[in-house]
Amino acid sequence: MRRLFTFLIVCLCVSLSVFADNVTLTANAPSSVEEGSKFRIQFTVNSQDVSNFSAPDFNGFEVIYGPSTSSQSSYQIINGHTSHTSSITYSYVVLASHPGNFTISSASIQCGGKTIKSRPLTVKVLSIGQGGGSRQSHSSGSSNGRQSNVPVTTGSNISTDQLFMTATASKTSVCEQEAILLTYKLYSLVNVTSLDGKLPTLDGFQVQEIPLPRNKQFELEQYKGRNYQSVVWCQYVLFPQKSGDLVIPSITYEGTVVQRNPNIDPFEAFFNGTSGVMELKKKITTPRLTIHVSPLASKPADFSGAVGDFTLSSSLSPQEVTANDAVTLRLKVKGVGNMKLINAPIVNFPKDFETYDVKVNDNFSLTSHGLSGTKEFEYLVVPRHAGKYKIPAARLVFYDPKAKSYKTLMSEEYELTVKKGAGGSQRSVSDYSDQQQDVKELSQDIRYIKSGDVTFNKNRGFFFGTSGYLSCYLVAIVLFIITIILGRRSLKERGNVAKSRGKKANKTALKRMRNAAKLLKTGKQSDFYDEVMRALWGYISDKFNMPLESLNKDNIQSELASHGVSDDASQILLKALNDCEFARYAPGDSASNMQSIYDGAISAISKIEENF
Repeated sequence: MRRLFTFLIVCLCVSLSVFADNVTLTANAPSSVEEGSKFRIQFTVNSQDVSNFSAPDFNGFEVIYGPSTSSQSSYQIINGHTSHTSSITYSYVVLASHPGNFTISSASIQCGGKTIKSRPLTVKVLSIGQGGGSRQSHSSGSSNGRQSNVPVTTGSNISTDQLFMTATASKTSVCEQEAILLTYKLYSLVNVTSLDGKLPTLDGFQVQEIPLPRNKQFELEQYKGRNYQSVVWCQYVLFPQKSGDLVIPSITYEGTVVQRNPNIDPFEAFFNGTSGVMELKKKITTPRLTIHVSPLASKPADFSGAVGDFTLSSSLSPQEVTANDAVTLRLKVKGVGNMKLINAPIVNFPKDFETYDVKVNDNFSLTSHGLSGTKEFEYLVVPRHAGKYKIPAARLVFYDPKAKSYKTLMSEEYELTVKKGAGGSQRSVSDYSDQQQDVKELSQDIRYIKSGDVTFNKNRGFFFGTSGYLSCYLVAIVLFIITIILGRRSLKERGNVAKSRGKKANKTALKRMRNAAKLLKTGKQSDFYDEVMRALWGYISDKFNMPLESLNKDNIQSELASHGVSDDASQILLKALNDCEFARYAPGDSASNMQSIYDGAISAISKIEENF
């Protein structure tokens, strides 16, 4: 019992330790504020099973309010699996009294017997800039929430000191293919709600845009002695493709600014349901940039086209195979630069290795310094003969813009052991001359030309013009004539509707009589008599091409006589019709009577068919 209790205590401690490892305490505060402003500092822990929160030392700031505590919990069910998340947030409101750079130390909290700390925060307090106005609220994106009655005017009363954009390049003097970071930044003292514009096509550059959040977050920044709300609007990585002075033209953006309408009293606007603000359209033009691009020095013959900083690694798998088995050599280039334009290094494999196209695997992403990641080249080869071979080192020549020189990377040299395989040769390639004239067989697809006496087989002649050839023609002609005759006969018979109905009359009547037999067995008298009547009347109508509505017993008898039907057959048919009509309305009919009527109808149809 004591061992079980000890085991449970150990399990509980381990689970609490694992749980505590997943708990984090996150600190959040603006990176820069203005002197004399109030701002919020928050500490969020992603669990509610915590205790003993210890606030940091707010060095350089005056705490006005706090801590205020708020908690949040949520449950989520996905594919039958329930997940639960919870958090607690501790908030403080502080006052920035003096300009400078201040560090807020780490806060701490207890969870599962462990102390969890947040990261320190650095907040820059800017002095009050000239002209003020930096504490405006800002938003970005399209102004879909704009009211229809908000007046729109031109932004002529907004100066270039209140709203402008800068264009900066990380480098203005580079070499070909060297990455350049182009940044467009917006500075504002007004409430900007949207900004429209795009980079034009740049001649001589390969351009890739760095993805930035669609929801722009403005930050306070001091620019030329004045505090602005600023945001990086867009960024591009440029790769110059030619030398010379390349120009990045200015871009004209159209911004939308929301301001209070001075001509409308806000109280009057509230009670009249009108808007107390107006939208101003302001055109913002970015400065023009010139990039000086130097040509690359005299390129080596085996230059790969790579410009940047790279490393090279390699692997051979497997290093011991049988003949006709595949071997893969992998070369991996890692670094930062124009990864897309790197060509596959040349590998000089032994002469009788069968080689295939190089497979390229890209695994890089766009950064402010260029394309960063790896580019892997896979060389698939098949050795055809047994022996030991050396695979020489591959060379990668690239240009390093920092050193302003070409550098060469060498891969590892490998020794490959090839054993004899099924269908493979036992001889090594070193045993052959350069012309390989004495090769008797290379694998199974290239064979040596046979020498010596050659035996020829006599040609058996041609089939054309023989009796068998003429017989095939005669048989085809006869079959064609027979097909034409039978086809015409069938078309003629189908065209004679009356004759066709007469031929099918007996078949249709017998089908109905089979249905009547089923009704006879089930004892359904009314349905049975109806089906027998339809069979008899329909048979006469189809057999003698007479309309069903014009049939009666008199014209049936005369029609049968005109077609040479015997009186005996006519009397049997008329008796069957009379018996069926009488029994149809007679109450309490017996099963034997139904059977006699069924037999009489079958006999009448059979007698008439015998006459034909």
